[in-house]
Amino acid sequence: MSYHGLIAAGFGGQGVMLFGQIISLAAMIDGKYTTWLPSYGPEMRGGTANCTVIISDEYIASPVLDEPNEVAAFNIPSMIKFEKTLKENGLLLINSSVIDRKPERKDIQLVKVPANEIADELGNLKVLNMVMLGAYLKATQAVSFEAVEEALKEKLTGKKGKLLEINLKAIKAGMKETVK
Repeated sequence: MSYHGLIAAGFGGQGVMLFGQIISLAAMIDGKYTTWLPSYGPEMRGGTANCTVIISDEYIASPVLDEPNEVAAFNIPSMIKFEKTLKENGLLLINSSVIDRKPERKDIQLVKVPANEIADELGNLKVLNMVMLGAYLKATQAVSFEAVEEALKEKLTGKKGKLLEINLKAIKAGMKETVK
C-alpha cells in the first residue's frame, strides 16, 4: 500500500497552501485517495501557515495527521514545530535558504533544498514553493510529474496561465535535489 502523510509549513506568502493543493490535486489525477487540510496562524500574510496532505491507495478515514511521515518546512519555526512530530525514518524537507540549522533528530531522512536561491536564479522568488514541490516529488514519488503538470494547468488559469512555464521549470530544478 502506498501512503503519504505530509505536513507542509511556512510563513504566509511562501506558497505553502498552493504546494499542498497541487500535490493533492495531482494525487486525484493519479487516481489516489487524498485530503488537503489548511491551517492558518492568527495573522495571514507573514504569519505561519501549514497544510496537511494525505495520499493513499485506500480510503482515508480522517484528514487529521498527528504523526506525519513527511514534513516540508519552508522556515525555521516550521522545522522546530513539526520536526518533533515526524515519524521515525520520516522525511524532513527543508528550505536551506532560510533554515540555517540542522534538525535535532538523527533518526530521519533529510533533504536540504536551497529553494530561494533556485527560484531567484529562475527569475521569480515566488516559485520557491514549486522548487520544494519538485524536491518532494523526487524524494517520495508520491504523485507523478504528469499529474502535477495537469494540476498546475487546472490551478493556473486566466492571467496566471503565463506562470505555468516558470512553475514547471522550478519543479524540474527542485527534482535535482536529493536525500542527504
